[in-house]
Amino acid sequence: MNKFLLIVTFFTNFPMLRQATRVVILGPPASGKGTISKRIVDKFDFVHISPGDILRSNIEKRTELGKKAVTYVNQGKLVPDELIIKCITDHLKQVNNKSFLLDGFPRNVTQAKSLSAVQQLNAVINLNVPHEVIIERIEGRWIHLKSGRIYNTGFNAPKIPGKDDITGENLIKRDDDKVDIVAERLKIYEAEVKPVLEYYQQFPDIIKTFHGRTTNEIYPKVEKFIIDLQKSLVEKP
Repeated sequence: MNKFLLIVTFFTNFPMLRQATRVVILGPPASGKGTISKRIVDKFDFVHISPGDILRSNIEKRTELGKKAVTYVNQGKLVPDELIIKCITDHLKQVNNKSFLLDGFPRNVTQAKSLSAVQQLNAVINLNVPHEVIIERIEGRWIHLKSGRIYNTGFNAPKIPGKDDITGENLIKRDDDKVDIVAERLKIYEAEVKPVLEYYQQFPDIIKTFHGRTTNEIYPKVEKFIIDLQKSLVEKP
């Protein structure tokens, strides 16, 4: 009897195992997007896809994509859309039928349209945090340059002040983590993300915006949303 129940349970739950959940997360600098993304990945076993991570890996491995990208990075320029789009679309082919969280892409409508051409999304999570909170966070932010890991003295502080938890290497303060520069970056982000959100509004119920001041306030809402989303995907015929 126990073996029979085990077999029934397995085949009852099999559609959930097969159903991939494909999510994009958007949020301004220091909105807690990185922390929330990590919690989502850990909780739901999503593949985390970040153009920054992929580009760093390609640059370190000296791939053709990395060689092209590093010329822009070394000059402090934005990597062109065509390179970012290629690195993401190539990576999506490797993900296959796994659930994923796409973090840091798309940043504009051109990228959003390119993504839609190769992958249907289930949700776009949009984080909305007051600008004054973001500016306060950035003032306490420290970064491990090689990996991109971010720490903050107000929350998520490193175990040893000024040192990366994993490598023990020194953390740095970015030159652009200054109030006036941060305020300008937030304006630029809002100008960039507005058209992206407007683009996704043409797809019914795909955007979900979460408001809050702290990660601990926002994340439980995000977690419940993903749980409900996955249930709804399983229930679809």
